[in-house]
Amino acid sequence: MVLSQRQRDELNRAIADYLRSNGYEEAYSVFKKESEMDVNEELDKKYAGLLEKKWTSVIRLQKKVMELESKLNEAKEEITLGGPIGQKRDPKEWIPRPPEKYALSGHRSPVTRVIFHPVFSVMVSASEDATIKVWDYEAGDFERTLKGHTDSVQDISFDQTGKLLASCSADMTIKLWDFQGFECIRTMHGHDHNVSSVAIMPNGDHIVSASRDKTIKMWEVATGYCVKTFTGHREWVRMVRPNQDGSLLASSSNDQTVRVWAVASKECKAELREHEHVVECICWAPESSYPTILEATGSEVSLSLSLSLSHTHTHRPKSSYPTILEATGSEVSLSLSLSPTHTHTHTHRPKSSYPTILEATGSEVSLSLSLSLSHSHTHT
Repeated sequence: MVLSQRQRDELNRAIADYLRSNGYEEAYSVFKKESEMDVNEELDKKYAGLLEKKWTSVIRLQKKVMELESKLNEAKEEITLGGPIGQKRDPKEWIPRPPEKYALSGHRSPVTRVIFHPVFSVMVSASEDATIKVWDYEAGDFERTLKGHTDSVQDISFDQTGKLLASCSADMTIKLWDFQGFECIRTMHGHDHNVSSVAIMPNGDHIVSASRDKTIKMWEVATGYCVKTFTGHREWVRMVRPNQDGSLLASSSNDQTVRVWAVASKECKAELREHEHVVECICWAPESSYPTILEATGSEVSLSLSLSLSHTHTHRPKSSYPTILEATGSEVSLSLSLSPTHTHTHTHRPKSSYPTILEATGSEVSLSLSLSLSHSHTHT
């Protein structure tokens, strides 16, 4: 690479300043003479320490490039091993193992929750010391502390844009923070006991909270008013989380149950009872994990339609056979089974009368149409 005349002059002055400031007077005099440099004290001040700064910048950039190259190689390896056409990784490799990248210290009491910012390389921690701390996880640096709660901060949640942060505390309040200005913009009161969990709904308009008072409450972000209360748990509600579209809530409790709620109606749609102790945490599995979950549990999804006809005389023309419509994300197949129970049956089944199988993308779902004929005389 060839330097321009201006760049060459700047480099010469930076070298001259380095030689002079480090006591290389003879070398400085020779260099100044051979480079035919004009002496200008005001101009030379501009280049004071410039060579060291540029050298440090080059080293820092080189280190950053090496880190990025390492991450790129790791990402390529992960894609190769974990992709749909590559070799599957052993699940044991998914578990984080020492040594850690950073050990961040600063809280004076146990840390209750840590979450990542949805956009920036920032993470936020909540603690029993009543504070929330913001960290740069790329550099491992502490950035700032958010203060406002008067008791242990139990849970924190970002909205999808990362502009708002919600927090809840044992002081029985929920606080909403402007994460751009790091200011508390709203405090919500209404629970009668420790508020153990908080989450911002996917649309960003509402917040849900769970409390030791056995209730789940929904709050309006714009006003801070409580607009809904969900009741049904018999003990402390430890955590609440909305699903991806915000139509359902899942909650876990000290009553050893998990409940699923319809947001619109406040109705409890399901109560799951398999745990034998406190259910501390709950989360929704992402859609991308469904195939893995089905594979791990050995489950098969099937839909069965059964038509039972008894003591009837029925004519079923070809046009009456159902048509299987294409469903998104599934490969649908139809199996038609005609099983006469007794010999009092007369059946004609031409090949053309079987329904057409329509193909769709995704998993394999089986639809079975079963016609059970008992004591009947049928023309098909």
